Amino acid sequence: MELGNIWKPTYGPGPEAPGSSTPGLVAMAHGFLRLVQPNALPTELINFEQSQSGFSQDNINELLLYELGFLVCVAIGVLLIILVPLVGCCFCCCRC
Repeated sequence: MELGNIWKPTYGPGPEAPGSSTPGLVAMAHGFLRLVQPNALPTELINFEQSQSGFSQDNINELLLYELGFLVCVAIGVLLIILVPLVGCCFCCCRC
């Protein structure tokens, strides 16, 4: 393996996504992620040099607003995890 010139490195294009045998599913997953979280992470709100008590209420509200799409998806998922077995049990036991 050749390292090349360490003092004056040459940079090429960044890594490319590997080819997939299911490009439709990959496009669907990326479309969903863009729909749920269309904006970039506001990194200026996160300062790791501060302690956890150093976060202000405004910063926490902005971060929760940023994560709102994922929070809605989690709420729907938890609702379905509870609701689907409950409805299935009612249909099995009651024979409606």
